[in-house]
Amino acid sequence: MTVTVSDAARATQALSRPITLNGLTVPNRIAMAPMTRMFSPGGIPGDDVASYYARRAAAGVGLIVTEGTYVGHESAGQSDRVPRFHGEAQLAGWAKVAADVHAAGGTIVPQLWHIGMVRNHGDAPYPDAPAMGPSGIRVDGTEGAGHAMTQRDLDDVIAAFADAAAAAERLGFDGVELHGAHGYLLDQFLWSRTNRRTDAYGGDAVARTVFVAEVVQAVRAVVSPTFPVILRYSQWKQDAYDGRLAQTPQELAAILAPLAEAGVDVFHASTRRYWLPEFDGSDLNLAGWTKKLTGKPVITVGSVGLDGDFLNAFRGHGAELGSIDNLLERMERDEVDMVAVGRALLQDPEWARKVLDGRFDELKPFDPAAQKTLS
Repeated sequence: MTVTVSDAARATQALSRPITLNGLTVPNRIAMAPMTRMFSPGGIPGDDVASYYARRAAAGVGLIVTEGTYVGHESAGQSDRVPRFHGEAQLAGWAKVAADVHAAGGTIVPQLWHIGMVRNHGDAPYPDAPAMGPSGIRVDGTEGAGHAMTQRDLDDVIAAFADAAAAAERLGFDGVELHGAHGYLLDQFLWSRTNRRTDAYGGDAVARTVFVAEVVQAVRAVVSPTFPVILRYSQWKQDAYDGRLAQTPQELAAILAPLAEAGVDVFHASTRRYWLPEFDGSDLNLAGWTKKLTGKPVITVGSVGLDGDFLNAFRGHGAELGSIDNLLERMERDEVDMVAVGRALLQDPEWARKVLDGRFDELKPFDPAAQKTLS
């Protein structure tokens, strides 16, 4: 990638500015996107996990968003190698992660996660736990693989998210991110295809936000007023890439308004390619529309710095380096506030420092075959 001195200065100016998210000041506009790695046997993040995050914070990432971590509900997950955000040993491991990231000069939030109907019967870490969701329907429309959540289930999951958020603040984290994207539990409530309830938690687009809003309110109630609450959301779903919560800006506004009112401080709008417009007639991407409609700070994400869809990484495909000119234009217009970087940071822990310093010629393409040796 050939970069001129003016290009390098432009990137530095756009990305090196501090930003305040509620009561948290992040030193620059670069975040690390959450990426599941399954490197935490027993759900316990070890010293290697702490080093993995701290290394990227030391190299200039302003905000670390951890990989998804299961909240304290037996149906929340599907692997004993994905970290959990409950349990004495697990939380002790996370306390060290937060301390090491802070020592390296970064800020960090855990992503709190419940997978809902994505779970299969027999999955670890709790094989007897059933899959559950708003209507017992998987993203692909399959029925009968789990059950529709009862009021007791709803209350238990809300409490699990709140307990995890309270633990995060107690352990010294700088905020929390709630995983409401990609067809997992919170997203299942937001989406008409998976939420067919006829009670207070289902119905039109606004009614489908009730459960997520209650999770946000419960989290907001147990943390300090200045503790940032981030919500990650998406239109697309795993195995349903054309899935959409909203077909128009008006529909999106109806969904986002109750969530912002419930206490979301920052929206992390997940897209597969950040440069694509979200609705006809405007160049705004999903994050740009989110900021316009809510007035809240937004994080954009999706194949940043690479020329290729990140989903291809799961199929073993690499990705060449791509220009970030479009990203810089959006930031210069204040359409988006921060950018989350995934594969590029997984491949190259020094990515943020190289970009902030204008050393674009030192960036590396993404090679999934090398990931087993990366830390």
